[in-house]
Amino acid sequence: MEIIIKRDAEEASLEAAAIFRRQLREKPESVLGLATGSTPLRFYELLAAMGRAGELDASRAVTFNLDEYVGLSAAHPQSYAAYMRAHLLDHLPVARWHIPDGQTADIPRHCAEYEAAIRAAGGIDIQLLGLGSDGHIGFNEPGSSLGSRTRLKTLTARTVADNAPHFASPAEVPRHVITMGVGTILEARRCVVLAFGKQKAHAVAAMAEGPVTAMVPASALQMHPACALIVDEAAAGDLQRRDYYRWVYENKPAWQRP
Repeated sequence: MEIIIKRDAEEASLEAAAIFRRQLREKPESVLGLATGSTPLRFYELLAAMGRAGELDASRAVTFNLDEYVGLSAAHPQSYAAYMRAHLLDHLPVARWHIPDGQTADIPRHCAEYEAAIRAAGGIDIQLLGLGSDGHIGFNEPGSSLGSRTRLKTLTARTVADNAPHFASPAEVPRHVITMGVGTILEARRCVVLAFGKQKAHAVAAMAEGPVTAMVPASALQMHPACALIVDEAAAGDLQRRDYYRWVYENKPAWQRP
């Protein structure tokens, strides 16, 4: 795992956007795995700005989102389909985009079809991830199988509470989601994980320097051959080897830089 420590969330988002820009320049028809939440908002703004400036072209790219709330239509303002349209897809056109259907009548079948669609597209070239404060990725809560596939998950009380500010009341927060599994995520050719703020410091350290365990699903990315964890100074606060990670990044050869 490559650990990149930047001064703040802005610099970290710029680094991630540059990685995706390079991916699209080298392979315009890339399959992109995308995430939602507050962490990638600036990243999506930067991608859209790069598109407007002619620095990248996503018109041949295909996207797959990690997850969606069960019970919400794509038109619901708090659905992840609405999120993606508002923050990226209305500003940076792509060839095709895919988001799990939160209103599907047959969840197991839909999940199997979502996995099949990823395979049919050639697999995900680069997957964007946010890191939950409890170490989850996607909606793979602590205890999730590290070999799991796209499936239904019940949210923990902590995640429901974290998501409550986005809804009119806590009672309106869905209790179930469809999410890519940890095993699905690990099959992406490259992963980029973002984590910002002191509240993520414990999860960052557990993910990167702790044991690989289902209780910290993101720790499975230690086994990934091409994963970059990009954090700000606050999120790096509990890392034991942060000076070493800075040294490695500062001495990267030019051909490895985005």
